[in-house]
Amino acid sequence: MRSRTRCPAFAVLRNYSSRRPSSEDRMLTRLICDEADRIVTLVDRMEVFGDDRPVARGPVNIHSVLDHVKRLAQSGFARNIRFVEEYDPSLPPVLANQDQLIQVFLNLVKNAAEAVADLGSDAEIQLTTAFRPGVRLSVPGKKSRVSLPLEFCVKDNGSGVPEDLLPNLFDPFVTTKQTGSGLGLALVAKIVGDHGGIIECESQSRKTTFRVLLPMFNSTKHFDQSNRDDVSGTPSPASQNAR
Repeated sequence: MRSRTRCPAFAVLRNYSSRRPSSEDRMLTRLICDEADRIVTLVDRMEVFGDDRPVARGPVNIHSVLDHVKRLAQSGFARNIRFVEEYDPSLPPVLANQDQLIQVFLNLVKNAAEAVADLGSDAEIQLTTAFRPGVRLSVPGKKSRVSLPLEFCVKDNGSGVPEDLLPNLFDPFVTTKQTGSGLGLALVAKIVGDHGGIIECESQSRKTTFRVLLPMFNSTKHFDQSNRDDVSGTPSPASQNAR
């Protein structure tokens, strides 16, 4: 998979970006190259759904992630779709792996774009972030409820998800599309679950919401863990990935 991703076409793109005089073309090509590199890293970790290795996580700015996803979308599959952003500017960092989080929201935005494809100029995708300090939920693998105060939503005004599909929407091979693989939302659910989070879907005609709930980065907790790992000689995954 890696050899196919690192193909000569991307080397051509890199040379192209260095020769073109247009700053807009260079920015777009740089975006494509960065995305190719991100996918290579992601494929290395998630070639199969059975990958149970711990995810290296650190503090991630969710708004940087969403901005990157939006730029990717508007450069391609969501070029003619209106985006509405409602962000909480005071949001703390999320405890996450940035590359995997980009994949989560890229899949969700692509799913939303396909849902509104037939709406023309009325097509709209809404991205929201919020802090819900009192949210404690049961998560698979945890005996007690965990704090998931960070809420990130992707909303669209498409026709909605059929009611009979909602209970199994995140299972592999479940899809509403004739040509869909049914793996996009399953991958999203796996990544969110590996991060100790939860993903939900609420849907009705002209209003579908995919809600992702994740833990926030606790600098004190990870500083203490890093100190313990330094004493034992084993670096912690969080400290390795902190930016």
